[in-house]
Amino acid sequence: MTSVYRVVQSGDVRSLGINPNHWYVVARSINVSNKPVTVTLWKQAIALYRDSMGIVHALEDRCPHRRVKLSHGQVIGDELECAYHGWRFNSFGECAAVPYLAENQKLPNCKIRHYPVKEQDGFIWLFPGDVEMLHITSPLQPMGLLEWENLNYIASVAIINCNAHYSYLIENLMDMYHGHLHQDYQAWASAELQDIHEDDNCVDVHYTAQSYYKIDKIWSISQLFFPALRRLHPEPLDVSYIYPHWASKLGQDFKIYCLLCPVNETETKAYLVHFTSLNSFWRLHKLPLLFRKFVKDSLFGSAKKLLDALVRQDVLMIEEEQQAYLQNPEIKNYELNRALVSVQRLMKSQVNSLTTVQQEL
Repeated sequence: MTSVYRVVQSGDVRSLGINPNHWYVVARSINVSNKPVTVTLWKQAIALYRDSMGIVHALEDRCPHRRVKLSHGQVIGDELECAYHGWRFNSFGECAAVPYLAENQKLPNCKIRHYPVKEQDGFIWLFPGDVEMLHITSPLQPMGLLEWENLNYIASVAIINCNAHYSYLIENLMDMYHGHLHQDYQAWASAELQDIHEDDNCVDVHYTAQSYYKIDKIWSISQLFFPALRRLHPEPLDVSYIYPHWASKLGQDFKIYCLLCPVNETETKAYLVHFTSLNSFWRLHKLPLLFRKFVKDSLFGSAKKLLDALVRQDVLMIEEEQQAYLQNPEIKNYELNRALVSVQRLMKSQVNSLTTVQQEL
């Protein structure tokens, strides 16, 4: 008999906050320049900008003078200038200059929050938590995208903006049975859950599936567009919720990451990064590195239209789930995929562990 799992849908999941003691992705590198931009990570408005050396900084997006957004301003040298009165702030959030300061006046002793940031694998990673956590015995690091610089992988990036709690997006990504939704776009079918492994930071789920897409011939890509060319073959399908992000692997040819930036209880932004392997093309590996880099760069974004189509279908379903919950939060879902129970357990344990640490401090 198949077990039916009651998925907890009370406020402690669908209104659950985040554990800030992790690295989150807040922007793509190419979108951050010396013109400040504003991003929001779990109700915190943050201004991102590059200084004169091209280094990215992140400040609380609020001028302490009149509480307007610093992202309306401009970068002067290495300082961020407020558009309202011209107050300037350095990368540590300290007031560095006031244009109308009198000779007998001192600079205001005000300071706004600055956030640790790292630029890695084409993205801006931000740490919104306790900075002391960055200096413990095992320092926290951003989740790496090893394929980003690897010449044997072609990358495509899609942006997910959905009006829903981040738990709905993660559950969607971990539930491979929902491939039924993507019949015109999906590279696999007939997923079957095999086993689940859990620890304090990760849920690994192993499925088997039937895949028609194998990158071993130049014409392989055409299978995406011509169903008659597809030939199914078994492939392992592994998905992992590596809090707070997600990663998956289908056979040897596909790897996909979802890098989260939860905005609030009913809004989530994320970056879906798709990698297609060229490992089967052994002749390509013998070509000069500059040519291989040219191929990699030229093919960047080649799967974006496919990703965007998948995202549109998923977002529609996720947002309907959110609205159904808001209208009737007392109604519980019935779930056959036990992986989603594991996912919710990890979400709650991460936030509960934060509460425990705060109490100890």
